[in-house]
Amino acid sequence: MIKKKYKILITGVAGFLGSHLAEKLLKLGHHIVGIDNMIGGYEDNVLKEIEFYKVDCCDFKKIKSIMKNVEIVYHCAATAHEGLSVFSPFEISKNNYLASVSIFSAAINEKVKRIIFCSSMARYGDQKTPFNENMKTKPVDPYAISKVAAEEVLKNLCDLNNIEWVIAVPHNIIGPRQIYDDPYRNVISIFLNRMLQGKAPIIYGDGEQKRCFSYIDDCLDCMIPMLDQQNLNKQIINIGPDEEFVTINEVVEICSNITGSNLDPIYKKDRPREVKHATCSSNKARKILNYKTKTNLKEGILRTYDYIKKRGVREFDYRLEIEIDNNLTPDTWKKKEI
Repeated sequence: MIKKKYKILITGVAGFLGSHLAEKLLKLGHHIVGIDNMIGGYEDNVLKEIEFYKVDCCDFKKIKSIMKNVEIVYHCAATAHEGLSVFSPFEISKNNYLASVSIFSAAINEKVKRIIFCSSMARYGDQKTPFNENMKTKPVDPYAISKVAAEEVLKNLCDLNNIEWVIAVPHNIIGPRQIYDDPYRNVISIFLNRMLQGKAPIIYGDGEQKRCFSYIDDCLDCMIPMLDQQNLNKQIINIGPDEEFVTINEVVEICSNITGSNLDPIYKKDRPREVKHATCSSNKARKILNYKTKTNLKEGILRTYDYIKKRGVREFDYRLEIEIDNNLTPDTWKKKEI
């Protein structure tokens, strides 16, 4: 039970995870300071009740001034483009690694109580599934490398300065408020946005890649206790469901049934460095957070569909530039085919 009311800073507050987290913590009576550079979020995700700053995490001087009297930090902001990171490593590494170091440095300078960092299932790389927290990190692409590097800096600086830290490891979150006009990430939202426009889903490889998707509320149930639950200090915890390990082909079938689309998928060549099978064990979360999955995959996709349909379909926005353009770069991105 969270009793104290904190001044909490949430990065990426206009984004999917950050906006939902802000809403939950506001309802619990906390003062929320939110920052976002608006690269990967929507303006209507920013709640009026928060103290909002449009600022980039890499702007250390501004972050330092905003951090005044903050007690808890949730660092949710990320350029979470794993596949694209192979072809745009500079921008994505900057926005994940250097941005994180900026946030951590400002927070530690302010002597915050705790920093909760949202890492990624990509930290595990290509290992035997299900991934558990005792496994060594094995990143296979620049995105994953930047996340693991940020984890190491967080632990190093916090331990040196007696600041509490928690690393949350979400995986493939879905639900309302997720950006759905980004051609590089959020596969289910991409499928739904295309299908609602009468376009066939695009699948890389044979579609037999296996993933486990997490509905947003199931992740939040894990993240809220991370605020100050004492036995979570210095813990790395996978958050979200692990019960439905599905192929991308199966996901397309569910999306097709929900949207009424009967178009056959368009198959493209494999994306470099993509892990074939990736799912996390939630056993640790069950043990120390009493975690229970409340929303199954079909219901999660249905709620995501309802959100996109109500908000209106969008053309895909290729806002991030490709830095390495060669024969390995997917044509769907180079030619803007999505």
